[in-house]
Amino acid sequence: MAKHTEGSVRRVVEPVVTDAGLHLEDVAVTSAGARSVVRLTVDLAEDELGSLDLDRVADVSRLVSDALDADGTVSGAYVLEVGTPGTSRPLTELRHFKRARGRLVRVARTDGPQVTARLADVVDGALHLVEDGTGTQTQIALTDVAHANVEVELKRMSEVDLGDDDEEN
Repeated sequence: MAKHTEGSVRRVVEPVVTDAGLHLEDVAVTSAGARSVVRLTVDLAEDELGSLDLDRVADVSRLVSDALDADGTVSGAYVLEVGTPGTSRPLTELRHFKRARGRLVRVARTDGPQVTARLADVVDGALHLVEDGTGTQTQIALTDVAHANVEVELKRMSEVDLGDDDEEN
């Protein structure tokens, strides 16, 4: 059921997601009792920086739901879940790296030391990295990447500007 349905769902929802200015990353259809669960992973276009906000996810979710209901691709009751890849997704495709520009990434090379640096750009099949603090620049060909991911950056409370320095508690 799942493989045939996933392809059918993709054919219906991909144009809807694309028209909304987003990229359809993945489609998964599973059974949950008498219902099907349709999970879509959407992301911003590769040339956009930043994160996909919940309002856009909600908007595309409504559009996708309407399209699936009108088409009848998923028979019976179903639950639609639309989400984003999240920061823990491995960077495996060129578009993943382009979307990660400006972020701190950890890159394990097929041969050579692991590098954690800010991804400045992706040009001609190579990652252009800049190490925070030192400014050291490194280029790594995509073909030399064993695996990579975005590093979650958390600020210490002492580094967070709450804008209330002049106020008393």
